Amino acid sequence: MSDREKFWFFIRNLLRGLLALLVVVGGFVLLKDQIDPDYLQWLAPVYEQPFLVYVVYSASELLFGIIPPEIFMIWSLRLEKLASYVLNVAGLALISYLAGVSGYLIGNYLNHTRFYAYFRRKVFGHYERHLQNFGAFLIVVAALTPLPFSGVSMLIGSVDFPAKKYLIYATTRFARFAAYSYVVWQANTL
Repeated sequence: MSDREKFWFFIRNLLRGLLALLVVVGGFVLLKDQIDPDYLQWLAPVYEQPFLVYVVYSASELLFGIIPPEIFMIWSLRLEKLASYVLNVAGLALISYLAGVSGYLIGNYLNHTRFYAYFRRKVFGHYERHLQNFGAFLIVVAALTPLPFSGVSMLIGSVDFPAKKYLIYATTRFARFAAYSYVVWQANTL
């Protein structure tokens, strides 16, 4: 795979991520002043329990990022204090990173089972072709874009990619959270 093809693969997925961010943050900015706070009271039992929110987020991240992390970044704005926002987003980023590590370990452990061979062929086949073409670059792209990070991590683990290298490349996940959380914080001040 040429550097040019790698570059465009990254740009395509980055643009998808930025579009998703724009939709979520744009929707948030447009709706935050339009929705009556009393209307959202039904969410209070969940909204006011950080432990429950973190459990839902952890499950989402372990199950291939079903709920976009930006939704949880918006939840982190609830106290409107920068220090608590930064701590919450740091916690979300750490959970996401650890979900990826868990995916890597699961893939590494299950890589020789029939169930996983079927799962890998049916679910991860598309990404496996990318792995063959892009190698470790796929880890970075999955960490920075909407590609399913823990799913790609599971695939990476299943092909016995060196753990030390994986852990290093996967830290780029924190860069995504830093950049996206900055955008969400700025959008909240509009």
